[in-house]
Amino acid sequence: MSQPILFLRNVSIYQEQKVILSNVNLEVNQGEFIYLIGKTGSGKSSFMKTLYADLPLTEGQSNIVDFDLATLKEDDIPFLRRKLGIVFQDFKLLPDRSINENMIFVLKATGWVDQNDMQNKIDEVLDKVDMKSFAAKMPHQLSGGEQQRVAIARALLNDPELILADEPTGNLDPQTSIEVMEVLRKINASGKTVIMATHDYALLMKYPSKTLKCEDSNIFEVVQKIA
Repeated sequence: MSQPILFLRNVSIYQEQKVILSNVNLEVNQGEFIYLIGKTGSGKSSFMKTLYADLPLTEGQSNIVDFDLATLKEDDIPFLRRKLGIVFQDFKLLPDRSINENMIFVLKATGWVDQNDMQNKIDEVLDKVDMKSFAAKMPHQLSGGEQQRVAIARALLNDPELILADEPTGNLDPQTSIEVMEVLRKINASGKTVIMATHDYALLMKYPSKTLKCEDSNIFEVVQKIA
């Protein structure tokens, strides 16, 4: 049996010494698509930040893409993040450079050197999200949905084992949200594991999948009702 891509046992998550989530027990296997839901302030973002080591894990056992979050050293955080693809609600594209230059910036920061290799990789990931023809444009020339597609492409640059999408449709209208969701589902269908925090219950109904809920400092699986 293959090792889970994410494993948490008796984990508690703190922010500024306040417990946000307690006694979290979770296994995520390769190729799963998982929603993370819950009210604002219920711990979704804190959970995501813990997974990519923006918040330290101080309590419980953990393993994510072969890294132990509880014993993770600061020097190892960049190596962990290279195995994760992180997609944010507000895109976080660098506004002063083109889409192609945004991608080059990430690749150079993660150790790529060869110009041809970098360009081939950029073309590959932009093609996956149907944004290859926009490579020369600046972020402000793109719609919100187009910027989010680029952000998803950027998350794929280092062939991550796990995609963490934190409210990726939060700033988008319903139709654009569906388009971005289709991109994420296509990436998941290619074998990538996706954990997506969302408030968008319409997407859950349209694209049902395993769903975890943050509530009362706990995370638990909820069964979607099929109409």
